[in-house]
Amino acid sequence: MRSILITGANGGLGLGIGRYFLEKEPDAKVWLGVRSNRANAEALAAEYPHRCELVDLEVTSKESWEAAVAAILDIDGRLDVLVNNAGLHRDHLLAAMPDEAWSSVISTNLDSVFLGCRAVIRPMMAQRFGRIVNIASLSAILPPLGQTNYAAAKAGVVALTQTLAKEVARAGITVNAVLPGYIATEALSHMDEEAAKRAKAGIPMRRFGTPAEVASAVLFLACHDAAYVTGSAVKIDGGIF
Repeated sequence: MRSILITGANGGLGLGIGRYFLEKEPDAKVWLGVRSNRANAEALAAEYPHRCELVDLEVTSKESWEAAVAAILDIDGRLDVLVNNAGLHRDHLLAAMPDEAWSSVISTNLDSVFLGCRAVIRPMMAQRFGRIVNIASLSAILPPLGQTNYAAAKAGVVALTQTLAKEVARAGITVNAVLPGYIATEALSHMDEEAAKRAKAGIPMRRFGTPAEVASAVLFLACHDAAYVTGSAVKIDGGIF
């Protein structure tokens, strides 16, 4: 049974990725890393008893990462896949951006990936196998106005991914990034009907993506057959870029 840890598992994308693994990989054990707002994650775990569990995880804390990884290793004896999905938006034009909006977005979106990758690398190296998939964003390569913090963090995730991929390639570990565009989750819930229409008009496919469409790419990058795919940044954007 493969052991899989997904962060940000209380949101639509994290839950979608978790559900996809559980449905498509019958021998998967999925750990949902959560800090608060646990109801949706608990509901998914209840659907898959013994195959899906929650683990306490504050992604910006080194100690929390170490405790979560240790707990998983204690129960499963291994950790095969890490999906760094936790993320945060605090959009402002730079001239008016509060210091806290910068630091919180960098910490949640970039520092968390550094801490998570570092926490799992040693056990993955010991087992000579690992798959790390970092959820970046199309904003990393096509940044919109008002996202200097978020775009910088996600561009950092892509660069971290590509560098780490080279460092651990000989240990049987792959590291890849996924760059979603507009995905139909709670992150788009702030859009009114007209804003959604304008956004879709800029997408060649004329629709938003689904969590399952992102999850399918994550599942491939995490599978055994993707052993020669590493350092990649896979955009899932309906053709925007």
